[in-house]
Amino acid sequence: MASSDSHAAVRVTELCKITPPDSPTDSSLPLTFFDIFWLKFHPVERIFFYQLTSDSDSDSDSDSFSSDILPRLKQSLSLTLLHFIPFAGNLIWPSHSDKPFLLYSPGDGVSLTVAESDADFHTLAGDSIREIPDSHNYVPELNVTETEAATMSFQITLFPKKGYCIGISSHHGIFDGKSIIMFIKAWAHICKNGSSSLPPELTPVIDRAVIQDHQGLESLYLNSWMSLASLPDMDSNPRSLKLFNMPRSTSDTNYVRGTFKLSGEDIKKIRQKTFSQLDKEATNQANSKYFSTFVLSYAYVSITITKAKALEPNKHMILGFTADVRARQDPPISTNYFGNCVSINFTQHKVGIFIKEDGLAFVAEELTKLVKGLEKKGGLDGAKEKFEESMKMDPATTEGIGVAGSPRFEVYGIDFGFGKPIKVEITSIDRNTSISMAETRDGNGGVEIGVVLKKDEMEIFYSLFLYGLKDL
Repeated sequence: MASSDSHAAVRVTELCKITPPDSPTDSSLPLTFFDIFWLKFHPVERIFFYQLTSDSDSDSDSDSFSSDILPRLKQSLSLTLLHFIPFAGNLIWPSHSDKPFLLYSPGDGVSLTVAESDADFHTLAGDSIREIPDSHNYVPELNVTETEAATMSFQITLFPKKGYCIGISSHHGIFDGKSIIMFIKAWAHICKNGSSSLPPELTPVIDRAVIQDHQGLESLYLNSWMSLASLPDMDSNPRSLKLFNMPRSTSDTNYVRGTFKLSGEDIKKIRQKTFSQLDKEATNQANSKYFSTFVLSYAYVSITITKAKALEPNKHMILGFTADVRARQDPPISTNYFGNCVSINFTQHKVGIFIKEDGLAFVAEELTKLVKGLEKKGGLDGAKEKFEESMKMDPATTEGIGVAGSPRFEVYGIDFGFGKPIKVEITSIDRNTSISMAETRDGNGGVEIGVVLKKDEMEIFYSLFLYGLKDL
């Protein structure tokens, strides 16, 4: 395990607000039921690590950062906000409104923290197992009060003579993964090209009239959040925007994070292993597209985590993921729709089934059923029932492994004009029991997976993950 860097000095050099130029007029935007589902979930936190041109003892790269890179990042962020005006404002829920909405007023903007760190850049940007708190200094706080919530916040940290990172906190009730990555890609495009315009694929569609609530999900979700005000230790204001208390698993140094890779060849072998566990009839029907890369990666890692945790066989394991349903609506919604537009999908079975000899095939088939089920009712088939079922889950008898991110986001192609990232981390998986997924940096068709576990569990996971691949 890499040595802890959590006590490295991080010096804040600037706190500022980035506003769109020319201060447009007031603008507001309502939330939809897709947004309201996530209203009080913790922020999604990402860190993009970029290496400076050279890695030497010269001061030239650090000087270039201050004189060129940082000013261009700040200016281009301002220009980018002009295309996303309501999102430069804040989330509010006044007494005259039946639901929260975004409000932008001239002078509003997003928070940007600029800092310097003497931490080991290459350790932080590497894949080695390290302590959880090491990353926390590089993601900004998202300002959320009872009456107002920021949409997103940013932190740019320089590691002199080595590199820099861009930390982003985004409000889950406002952005799904596709949307926040679209914003970052738009920012990178403007920064790299020195132009305030965006290409069609990065131009947001923010019209909320395209979202149709045929099942009454908005009322269901709103009433659920408001009812929390009556519970002990909860905010007594039913309209409070404070986020649900989901502390990091983490402040505890007994937890560590690591990054693991499955190459295209690894996934091919996992697919073959999966087919070998199926019965003869199923094997004869199988083909290379029967199990997707996502399904195989998720199945392999979730089974390995389950074994590493040594869970009781009678405990229930929940596997869940979100799926983009823009194209599955009737009529289909633009792929550039900006906001939440994902369905929640999960399957629940006893741990004992997961860890059986044919567990890989079982989990892969269960996940594939969920993926195929997305074609029903625009991906929202049984949404009410699934929500009610999730509210009844008992943490004492269930364990869960969710997924944050997606290889389809192509985060390793995000270039602000100074080179592509050498590492992208979803830091917020240490707030829950999710893993993260992204494409691998080398573009070989593989998957990069972020995992957070207790130290002893991580040691077992590491061994099982590597030796499991050798045995395929």
